[in-house]
Amino acid sequence: MSQLRIGTAGWSYPSGAGTWNGIFYPLKGRRTTRGGKFDELAYYAEHFDTVEVNSSFYRVPTPATTRSWVKRTPPGFEFSFKLFQKFTHPRMYAESSEQPQGPGGVVQTDVDEVRRSLDPVVEAGKLGAILAQFPPSFHREPATMDYLDWVLGAFRGLRVAVELRHRSWSDRQGETLDLLNSRGAALVQIDEPKFRLSIRQNFLPNVQTFYYMRLHGRNAAQWWKHEHADDRYNYLYSARELQPIVDTADAVRHLVRKLYLYFNNHFAAKAVANAAMVKDALGLPNPGTYPEAFVEAYPDLEGRVATSTSLLSRTSS
Repeated sequence: MSQLRIGTAGWSYPSGAGTWNGIFYPLKGRRTTRGGKFDELAYYAEHFDTVEVNSSFYRVPTPATTRSWVKRTPPGFEFSFKLFQKFTHPRMYAESSEQPQGPGGVVQTDVDEVRRSLDPVVEAGKLGAILAQFPPSFHREPATMDYLDWVLGAFRGLRVAVELRHRSWSDRQGETLDLLNSRGAALVQIDEPKFRLSIRQNFLPNVQTFYYMRLHGRNAAQWWKHEHADDRYNYLYSARELQPIVDTADAVRHLVRKLYLYFNNHFAAKAVANAAMVKDALGLPNPGTYPEAFVEAYPDLEGRVATSTSLLSRTSS
């Protein structure tokens, strides 16, 4: 049976309508601090044994930063890293860096920089997978197949999960899986609103080494049209909607060595709530204590997670 790890995409959402402060993270006046500063990552790691780092998409973290993350998490904790946008979103990278960039424009020095950033995590045995998330505009064609193969080869020796979102990849699923399988890469299974040109998936593993699932929520109404980018992820899965996910994870963990399941519906810590619900449904522990405001916001978790009040009640009884 696989090592089943369930967590969220990111851990720091400090501001805006979708902040985690006061819901998952205690309000400032109620925080226990270390050295005068509340450590969100350490607190998160008391509740989950893995996290998907999304900030690495916007900037490659320095080795000093990843070394700090390693030190602030317990043994056995694992980080998955979203690959830097220069590799997967050349147009976005060009706009943010003001440098012309086309598909396949990355070079070996870019690969070396990413690998150096991961070295402290690899050395500590805390690397989960690298997530290469390509945009819907990344269609299947000979040039993109060649480029994807190059990316997978550049990170050989590491687990790489590939998120493809355009239907052209599933229309010729056999050829897509042949490429991924030849490199030992996992096709990311995605739960999100489906549109006419969205990739079609069956949620089956394509390699035995590991499985990678991302749940973005199903807020179809605000997926493309929203006032703020975070509005897209303002969605809470119901227990009924989660049951097929639970059934899939329970079946797949008997088929692969490791399984990573990350919730990206991060608005107002909904990802935390759904991750805790799935852990409970699969018979996994929900360690750590949660603020009472968390259970008030997500009453389905009452009795499934510990709050400071529930611990006091058990102690007094």
